[in-house]
Amino acid sequence: MEERTLLTLVFSSLVILTETIAQKHAIEIYSLHVDCKVTSRFAHTVITSKIANRASESREATFEVELPKTAFITNFSMSIDGKIYPGIIKEKASAQKEYDTAISRGQSAGLVKITGRKLEQFHVSVSIAATSKVTFELMYEELLKRQLGKFELLIKVQPKQLVKHFQIDVHIFEPQGIRFLETDSTFMTNELTEALTKVQNETKAHILFKPTVEQQKINPEVDETLLNGDFVVRYDVKRVATAGDIQIVNGYFVHYFAPHEMPAFPKNVIFVIDRSGSMAGRKIEQTRAALLKILQDLHPEDHFSFITFNSKVVEWKSSLLQATAENVASATGFMRTLSASGGTDINRALLTAVSLLDKAEKLPERSVSMIILLTDGQPTSGENNVEVIQENIQNAINGKYALFCLGFGFDVSYKFLEKMALSNGGIARRIYENSDAALQLQGFYQEVATPTLMKIEMQYPENAVEGLTKNNFKLFFEGSELIVSGKISNELDLLPVEIKAQSHASDLTLKEEANVKEKEQVFQNQSYIFGNFIERLWAYLTIQQLLEKSISAQEEDQKALEAQALELSLLYSFVTPLTSMVVTKPTGQQQMELVNKPTEADNEKPSSFPVGDAYRLSSRSPPGRWHLESSSGSNKKLSSVVARLRDITRAQPLANEYPQLLLQLPKQNEIICLNTDGKARPSVHLLSDVEQGLTVMGKLGDKRNHFVQFEILYVNPPVRIHVSTVEILLSHNNESTRLPWTESATSSIHGLRVSVEKERSVTASLSDTVTVKISFVKFPDDFLGLYFLNTDRFSDKVSGVLGQFYSKAQFENNSKINQRADERLLSVSGSEHRVTSSVSGSF
Repeated sequence: MEERTLLTLVFSSLVILTETIAQKHAIEIYSLHVDCKVTSRFAHTVITSKIANRASESREATFEVELPKTAFITNFSMSIDGKIYPGIIKEKASAQKEYDTAISRGQSAGLVKITGRKLEQFHVSVSIAATSKVTFELMYEELLKRQLGKFELLIKVQPKQLVKHFQIDVHIFEPQGIRFLETDSTFMTNELTEALTKVQNETKAHILFKPTVEQQKINPEVDETLLNGDFVVRYDVKRVATAGDIQIVNGYFVHYFAPHEMPAFPKNVIFVIDRSGSMAGRKIEQTRAALLKILQDLHPEDHFSFITFNSKVVEWKSSLLQATAENVASATGFMRTLSASGGTDINRALLTAVSLLDKAEKLPERSVSMIILLTDGQPTSGENNVEVIQENIQNAINGKYALFCLGFGFDVSYKFLEKMALSNGGIARRIYENSDAALQLQGFYQEVATPTLMKIEMQYPENAVEGLTKNNFKLFFEGSELIVSGKISNELDLLPVEIKAQSHASDLTLKEEANVKEKEQVFQNQSYIFGNFIERLWAYLTIQQLLEKSISAQEEDQKALEAQALELSLLYSFVTPLTSMVVTKPTGQQQMELVNKPTEADNEKPSSFPVGDAYRLSSRSPPGRWHLESSSGSNKKLSSVVARLRDITRAQPLANEYPQLLLQLPKQNEIICLNTDGKARPSVHLLSDVEQGLTVMGKLGDKRNHFVQFEILYVNPPVRIHVSTVEILLSHNNESTRLPWTESATSSIHGLRVSVEKERSVTASLSDTVTVKISFVKFPDDFLGLYFLNTDRFSDKVSGVLGQFYSKAQFENNSKINQRADERLLSVSGSEHRVTSSVSGSF
């Protein structure tokens, strides 16, 4: 029992270091230093990379760092030939205006982009003169969140070359005391182990990893590095005080509350599971596997039920059942029959879950009720307006239950799920479509599986504390931690705190008094802190909570909350979603780049539906003609079609009718869905634009009139991208790079970025050029689909089978382009190949 209820601290800070080298022996990283100071949960990281150009001509040096999504960049600078080029943080609109004024349209996207589950990438390139050096320095800060009881610091190391001076320093200072400390690595060898040292006392620890060049080598004969993988630090802190731990520096305080050895509340949980057509295949299999495991983890005193939904809502039972062995076995049998088809009626499914909890009988008097929704798409059946759904659910729940929303993949609207969860006392989480999706689902459940307190109020003297962060909490789960921070406004000798909460056994009142002078003395050792760190911690936490609160606020309140967050962001120099950093470069190079902070909602792929609209792609006689219809009749972008292509193809399993080419007409209200009725042939000239320097060719398969291969050719840089159902091949300067479909990856060649999403798509994007995206469809047989983004960038000289649709001259000369087009037949010279399209007049 002691082991089960032990609460530890999670340090979840991920840094991936990647240095792209323009030429192996010309551009050299001669120094790379990661310095991370963790002081009482607040992490301050500085990454310094020193690069030299050994060549006799100028070369481009690139600095790439992947930092935690929850981190705020606070500083960046480049030092070239003794001159420093700093990044300056400004209000977002002001920074964008300055950037737009200095940079011509289409140049240089934002520097920070989301790259994975917990990471976003900082990227900047600069030209270095012959025999010159540049120093990059990036600084960011993060208040670490406690998850599942441990701190875990993960540094993913990928310098891609031997580094003369390579060093990772991790300093940890925890006034509560360090209970245990360990390190791990995926690339460690006996030689590298000798480069690792660890020093620890009661409250402090220092981990140093400093391998020599010889220790970094795969073997003495090869100049290739072993440093390619994860470097992990894990630790836990000691916990004594019942009412938590208070820390004070320069008039600012932070209060950490994580009680241990508390009995858990019984749970009343309803799992609301999407089984629409888009969940078919691996998603539904992984969901089933996760739920089967979760069933085994239910406590005997818990009550539970399942609701599954597509266009219809199905209740497993008409009431919640206790998690007895017999009932769990019955639910296991039900879960094994879970299959996917049809649409998505989120509104009715959630209302049914609320009703089930409302009418539940014989539940434990002191228990926690929650709804866990898992969906992979937008509402397409029943009520489709997401604002109406959000209002319906909030009115129905009315503060009685907690709603947790899990978005599976990228076809969901994360904003929709996040607002609905935050408005109802829960959180939203994205589940990534990888092989471990089932483990992600189980991991989330473990985070909320053991509630030990509810209705927690952390109270401080009103006349002595100001700027208080959130101090009322609906639930506390084992393995997490509640954090409150504020400023002591009066000269106090003692700071009292009173905590009121409900436990499973009784109502609790916990009291504590912090001696201000004694607490201030704890942090006198300045080597372990960075400035007024608690003040910065307070600002960080306040900004995060203001932004979170604004998500579910009314429009007027939302603006006020964002204004407060913006003021703090500028005052404390944080790059947040409301601010940007302008990075100035040397004269003669691209003058500016803009650092924007992405949010989880920005992680939506282009295939997301605009919320509030329902779509239907239906086949009509004769075969081979498709219509895309919208319930609202508003303008739909190309991405709207692609989002539900999987649902469509599974719902209409007629192999010869799958749309393979989806065209968004520039500045038009029409989307054309095309398929082919041609015979297999070596090459089809699909599109060329001489001004864009872009050509796209296609090849039809032997068995069916589906595309199985595309060639994308660029003039500048001279790159050929060969995409087949087997692999992606990049060719440049007589060298080739293979990117398999079996893993996600990104490659960059002189500004041309090629991104592979595992078993889903490959995207080629180049500044101020049309973006080409090729999707990989595995049902019923492997084939490829093609579509274009940023189509307004096509010139008047675009040509080819598909190019005709993008001809601006054709749009200008054809006044009927916005009217219904019954049919277009386009022939390829010298072949029997045809492209047939039908466009619904509902656009």
